[in-house]
Parts: sequence; C-alpha cells; structure tokens
Amino acid sequence: MVTPDLTRLYAESDALGLASLVRRGEVSQRELVDTAIAAIETLDGDLNAVPAPLRLFDLARAAADVPAEGPFAGVPFLLKNIGSMWKGTPLTNGYRYLADFVCPEDTELSRRIRQAGFLLLGRTNTPEGGWSLGTEPRLYGPTRNPYDPSRTAGGSSGGAAAAVAARMLPIAEASDGGGSIRGPASCCGLVGLKPSRGRITYGPQVPDLWFGSIATFCVTRTVRDTAAYLDAVVGDAPGDPYRLARPERSWLSALDRPPERLRVGFTRTAPWGGPVSPTVLADLDATTSLLASMGHDLVEHDLETDLRNAWRNYTRITAVETAADFRRWEPLVGHPVDLSELAPVNAALVERGRALSAVDYADHVAAVRKAGQEIERELDAFDVFLTPTLTEPPRPIGFWSMENPDLDRYLDLWAEGGYLFACNISGLPAISVPGAAEAGPLPIGIHMIGRHGDEAILLSLAQALEDATHWDLRRPPICLA
Repeated sequence: MVTPDLTRLYAESDALGLASLVRRGEVSQRELVDTAIAAIETLDGDLNAVPAPLRLFDLARAAADVPAEGPFAGVPFLLKNIGSMWKGTPLTNGYRYLADFVCPEDTELSRRIRQAGFLLLGRTNTPEGGWSLGTEPRLYGPTRNPYDPSRTAGGSSGGAAAAVAARMLPIAEASDGGGSIRGPASCCGLVGLKPSRGRITYGPQVPDLWFGSIATFCVTRTVRDTAAYLDAVVGDAPGDPYRLARPERSWLSALDRPPERLRVGFTRTAPWGGPVSPTVLADLDATTSLLASMGHDLVEHDLETDLRNAWRNYTRITAVETAADFRRWEPLVGHPVDLSELAPVNAALVERGRALSAVDYADHVAAVRKAGQEIERELDAFDVFLTPTLTEPPRPIGFWSMENPDLDRYLDLWAEGGYLFACNISGLPAISVPGAAEAGPLPIGIHMIGRHGDEAILLSLAQALEDATHWDLRRPPICLA
C-alpha cells in the first residue's frame, strides 16, 4: 500500500537514497515500484512524460518480487523510447511506422542497467526519431514541462526529464546526438551528463552511431546519482570502435574531493550570432562569480571554430543516417515507409539523405571530423569551459514542432543549442547543471565542457555547485508531494 509517508520519503530521496532504504529493509522493492506507478498515474495527465502505450507496469511488478542486486537495487527506472532494446517489449522511436516493432533481444546497456539493480517500468516519450530539442511526436502528443505546462520539457529526452523533475522517479535513461540529454536537463532543472566518446558501448547490435557522436546515459536530480550511474554502466564491448580506460578511482568516490584550482573558460556569446536571453546571461554570470569565489581562475573566451558551418555539415550526415535507418527497418516492418506518415521534418530529412551523393557525404564526414578536432584543440587550454546550455529559457510548446515544412528554417532554430552538438562531434564530455541565479520561474542550465575522458573534473565541479546552491531541493509546481 502506498502511504503518504512512503510517498513523501520517495519524493525526497534520490536513486542512491532509495537503494539504501531497500538495503536496510526500510522499504521493499515492490513498495518503490507501486509508489512510482502511483506517481505516474497521478501526475502524468498534466505532463505526458510516460504515455500509456509505453507503460509496462505489470513487468515492473513481477520484477519487483525478485530480489535485485547492484548499487541501485530496487530503484524504479524508465528507458527512453529510442535506442536501448529490452527483449520482448515495444520500441517505436516515436514513429507510427514502428508501432508493431518488438525488441528481439537486449542491448548491452539495457542489460547493464538491470544488472545495476534498476526495475524497468517502461519508456518515456520522445519526438519522432529524436532529432528535436522538443518532445512532440504525432504518435503520443507533446510532453510538457512540470515548471510550466505551456513550455517544452526539451528534447529528445523530454519525457525522461519531465518525469524526473516531477519526481515520478529519481533517474531515467536519456541519449544525446546533438544535445538531447543536456537540453532537457536545462529545461527541467536537472543534471545531464553526456559522457566522452568511447565511455559507454552502443553494442552489440550497432558498432557505431553517427561516427561516435551519440551517447546514451541518463538525467538525474543529484550529481552523486549521475556519478554512481556512470560507475554502474561504463565500459566498452568487444569490437567497439572507440574505447576509454576506466579510471582507477570510481566517479562516485571522487566526489568526496573538491576540485583544485581550475582554469575555467567561459563565453557569454551565442554559438553563431544572435541574442542570448538576459535571464540566461544572469544565470551564467552568477555561476561564474560563484566559481571565482571558490578560487578558480575565470577566463572569457569566444570560440573561434566555425560552429555554424560544422552544424550544416553535421545535419547532412544525420539526414543520410535517417534515410539509412528507414531502409534498414524495411525487412523488419515488411514495407517501405510512406513519407506522408512522417512529420515533415523527418520526411524532408529522408529525402535529403537519399539525394546526397556518396562523395558529398564523405566530404561532410571529413569536415565534421575536422571541426571536432578544432574544437578539442581550442578548448584544451581550459580545464573546464562554460557556455549557456540553451541561449533561451524553455520555449513554448510548438516552437520545436517537427511539423515545420521548412527543413532548413527548422535546423536554423538549433542555434539556441549550438554549443551542445559541438561536444557530440568532438567527443568531449559535457554536463548541464542548473544555474546559480534562480532568476525566474523557469530553469536555466549551465553547460560545462571537459577534456576528453575527464568526466571526473566535471562531476567534481558540478558537485561543488550543487553543494553551494542546493538545486536538488528545488521543486516544480507539478511534482510528487
């Protein structure tokens, strides 16, 4: 039975806190699952973070009756409706075209998630194919921000971010090919880490995704949950094209040591022209001032790499990858996709990808890899580099709609998140955390970029900011009480 005391305890605890309660016998796995289900059923009518067709509550209840092991034993969890396969369950990627697809096997990452002790309740809402900074699929409808339901929760991991911010559960899977972990984290006041290229396997089904530009991870309310999750799921697999050695010390234990004096670069300018919201700048300025008060050296620097041109090349690559996805799915579905069934943005991406020559594609790949190299070389002068996560507060529902008939105009909107994809193409680790100012009713994220393989510095600095600002205590109006 879900009692008010249990609900309050659940809402106040992060994932490690819930796992600790289970280990001490203070709550059962089944009680946590039932509380999570009740929270979703109570709150999600206002948010649409976990659409009814994506809820697999019976499987969660059955799993809860078997004692779990691992650092997150007994903690409820939601997979994203893109990417990670869970044998025997649906996976649509937000497309009506894949409405009947059932996963034939597990991905290695979903196996590691369950091995860590998580109990899977289903999947969270995503836009069609994930290529959006909002979450508004035709198939399931828009996900709304728990801080203001008229605003987006971000994308493509908007369902995950809304669910965690509303405290339906403390952690959920998210993935990122152009900002889809960090953008929703910014919109919903969460911690969103994109790990370094090679840190976590894609396999075994797909050896590479977008030349190492996609990372699958999570969104959380606390840095320690992010660090512990990284400890739990990290690692490559045989045949992976990108590999990173695991550090000797766990990321969670490294949080106990405050970061030493760092050289922290920052920029107050937009990625390629245009304004930056005064609210965003106020949060950035408050955060840099806080870091300076901690003893770090702050250096203003505007990026010289041509991010706008890199973005144009990157979106040509993603168009080809989108077209290739649908061709690979044809044998599974039994027929080619009818482009009229897709949102106009995706239909246009497929058409553009099909029309691009192999030679042009190779040129775009080379240009993106060169830009990634330039970004890493430029930022190597800093231990950490700060940018706005998004140059504007969370946009109204509809702003990121993939019903936009003008593909180029739609892609130009991504200038607001132009610093995000820079870390995808370079492979650098980056994290979005809530800003220090609390300047308005909507969350604002600060984006911190680290050197390749150095998640430890990012997490340590993020923990120092969390300790100073207590963002983990902030609650949106739509939230489990």
